[in-house]
Amino acid sequence: MSLLSTFLTTVLLNLSMTACGPGDKTEAVSVANLEQEGREVATFAGGCFWCTEAVFERVEGVIDVYSGYTGGDQENPTYKQVSYGETNHAEAVQIVFNPSVIKYQELLNIFFATIDPTQLNRQGPDVGAQYRNVVYYHSFKQQIEAEATVNKLNRSGKYDKELATTVEKFTKFWKAEGYHQDYYELNPGNPYIINIAVPKVKKLKMLFPDKIKPKYQSEN
Repeated sequence: MSLLSTFLTTVLLNLSMTACGPGDKTEAVSVANLEQEGREVATFAGGCFWCTEAVFERVEGVIDVYSGYTGGDQENPTYKQVSYGETNHAEAVQIVFNPSVIKYQELLNIFFATIDPTQLNRQGPDVGAQYRNVVYYHSFKQQIEAEATVNKLNRSGKYDKELATTVEKFTKFWKAEGYHQDYYELNPGNPYIINIAVPKVKKLKMLFPDKIKPKYQSEN
């Protein structure tokens, strides 16, 4: 990494950290409570959860998106602990969706198209195992679809190296502190949002224009 890239990465990370409000408690999310009335749940880790949450909030058929932590074994992890690599959790999002409107495979397609799935333990300026790319499956069907998608992309020739994204069984999801939820919407002037998250949202709209909720179609 060049000195300029290192400097920019440090500035963006510090700005994102200082943008956070006072620490409040995390809480475990019950998947059983989310999977009601025909709803299903998907869990993806793809770098900073502010970006991933903003992308999927805009997808038609997605009911709710929660930012949080998963993949580790620490109870009640905090943002400070996770972001500084003091746990083995990853930043992730939990997506509640209506499968009659949007299929799990379509969510997978969006996920892989809006990240760089070849980056190992990083995503853009965010570096460390806490920013790894993982599909956490909730069922055998999800596992099969996720593994098939990884294999298909590896064979496609689209990337010049193997995907670093892994497919792992979901265990437990800890909802992040309140100030992280809807962070993109509530902090439009944050430099990290402007420089890192906004381009991901624009990429979503360019690649999947027919999957965007009507209320987001006219936003800049």
